Amino acid sequence: MSSSSVDPADPVFRLHAGGKMAVASTVPLTSREDLSLAYTPGVARVCEAIAADPALVDDYTWVSHTVAVVTDGSAVLGLGNIGPRAAMPVMEGKAVLFKQFGGVDAVPICLDTQDVDEIVTAVTALAPSFGGINLEDISAPRCFEIERRLDEALGIPVFHDDQHGTAIVVLAALRNAARLLNRKLGDLRVAVSGAGAAGIAVTKMLIAGGVNPDDVVVCDSRGIIGRDRPDLTATKAELAAITNAAGRQGDITEALRDADVLIGVSGGQIPEAAVAGMASGGIVFALANPTPEVHPEVAARHVEVVATGRSDYPNQINNVLAFPGVFRGALDARATRNTENMKVAAADAIAGVVSETLTADAIVPSPLDPRVAPAVAEAVAEAARADGVARA
Repeated sequence: MSSSSVDPADPVFRLHAGGKMAVASTVPLTSREDLSLAYTPGVARVCEAIAADPALVDDYTWVSHTVAVVTDGSAVLGLGNIGPRAAMPVMEGKAVLFKQFGGVDAVPICLDTQDVDEIVTAVTALAPSFGGINLEDISAPRCFEIERRLDEALGIPVFHDDQHGTAIVVLAALRNAARLLNRKLGDLRVAVSGAGAAGIAVTKMLIAGGVNPDDVVVCDSRGIIGRDRPDLTATKAELAAITNAAGRQGDITEALRDADVLIGVSGGQIPEAAVAGMASGGIVFALANPTPEVHPEVAARHVEVVATGRSDYPNQINNVLAFPGVFRGALDARATRNTENMKVAAADAIAGVVSETLTADAIVPSPLDPRVAPAVAEAVAEAARADGVARA
């Protein structure tokens, strides 16, 4: 979009004028005494205490309730590699969602580098200012290495939302869809269309949540991922080793033959004939946004439950159901990392909010449901303590 396409009168541009967030003080500064307590000389005593016991930074600064929202601008929404400056409105929006839904303060950090080593170095250097790191809109496969290295280097939770936020909500939705249809996760045959960051994370999360890995088939742009394929990246080869036990080959149509579930996280279009080849009583989550892999009205002709990533159709699989509560719970427990059990607990909590009122058009809560983030936070904090990664 050129500058000539910017219309200051457009409601979108009016809302974004000047940015969507600001820094606010939590203490009064109306007298000399206030100033001496908040800054010099009083602040020096707090600095000395933290220097003697670094753990006190959680008690006497914002660290215990603040996360960094970090991007390199390489995979922003559906816009692609638009760079760090163009990514800032999205990161601001993410920070606003953190505050609104989880009571978590968040700072957008858009890095002007797409080099893995430089990103890891920069975030590691920034980490003492935060209680957690939310990686956002970083392209695959670099995002896997960045998250892994930061997770190893830092003693605070690191969470790539494009992977794990999506995966958590998908697991929650599938739990409830299966319950609605009187099915068990372990009996479902699942086809995942897409083997990028979200597809790989969704697959791993479904397996962690109870789906039988032998009955999972994942497709990338070249077709079904199997152990016989010589062109796989290390990440895809790892996935191939634990899925597709029958050794299926072919395209998405073959992957969907007699499948109970389709999870679309690819952005590619799936023909109606392929969906028609699914088993009866099926489930389709077509999550590409704004254009689902299968139009929901088309999918509904062949399956019982349909979900998308869009807000104008029922069953929106929206990351906002996950990340505010996940970080709130991790921060409350002062967790040193996010474990698989914490993510599964988050999914179970999301599912539980609407588990007693399920319909085919309401298998997940609304993103605006105020019950979600507290339920997720409580479950995540409890799981962190059970896993021995909590410091509070």
